[in-house]
Amino acid sequence: MDRLASMTTFVKAVDLGSFAAAASALTMSPQMVAKHVSYLEARLGARLLNRTTRRQSLTEIGKTYYERCKLVLAEAEWADAAGDNATGTPRGRLRVNAPVSFGTHTLMPLVTRYLRQYPEVEMELILTDRYVDLVEEGFEAVFRIGRLADSSLTARALRPFRVVACASPAYLNQRGSPRDPTDLKAHECLGYADTWASSVDWRFLRDGRKIDVRVRSQLQVNNAAALLSGALEGFGIAFIAEDLARASIASGELVRILPDFDTPSRPMHLLFHADRRQTTKLRSFVDVVMRELGSENIAKAP
Repeated sequence: MDRLASMTTFVKAVDLGSFAAAASALTMSPQMVAKHVSYLEARLGARLLNRTTRRQSLTEIGKTYYERCKLVLAEAEWADAAGDNATGTPRGRLRVNAPVSFGTHTLMPLVTRYLRQYPEVEMELILTDRYVDLVEEGFEAVFRIGRLADSSLTARALRPFRVVACASPAYLNQRGSPRDPTDLKAHECLGYADTWASSVDWRFLRDGRKIDVRVRSQLQVNNAAALLSGALEGFGIAFIAEDLARASIASGELVRILPDFDTPSRPMHLLFHADRRQTTKLRSFVDVVMRELGSENIAKAP
């Protein structure tokens, strides 16, 4: 059997969770999927998957082999992309990672526009707030919020990730509008659990002076969409990503409080390989991202 085909089948079976799902995606029978996996196990002399009638799971060797298969397949795809680089036509699969809130509310509109412009590109956009390893996990580009560690990767600066404090008109009519950050101590403040925008201390800036306020959070959540929903329901004041809150503020469903005080921002970057991995599809994606979200466009941002 063709080893690359077997690796592709094995990876698909792991990604989709079953032989049946992989068979459907690859237009082959579940029995053929099983044959591909058995072929690899025979070559390795070790079991890759533990299977029962209800579920499957990777063995320890299977976990390592799965990650290496993804790297091998990515290298093979890069080799196939040599022709695309020559013709200048972006095509093929592009694997990208981004934080959940940013990916959902800011990046997705850009991605759909990009894919309409380049219909021969397929994108696998993985949204997670977990720190991913671009090389080990087979991503061609990742979006990072926060300071960057030293890296051999190329980093392009994007508009900073900003948060704003906002609340619904109903909440403010009932509890009043804070005039100073210290007034927040008397308010219900919706907290974002386990994040840099701490639910305990909220920071504001004015004339170069930092003002840290310890706020009360009866409710803490680890999802920005849920945080927005809580604010729209009038449960309290939220410290939330500016991009996520923008539409609700524009419609009047939310009101930005303490507008005379600046709120924190964190640097944001797009990271990718600077070497031979930068295919036509990746270069075209980077160009679109920088044109719409690059730091040089800060003044143009809505």
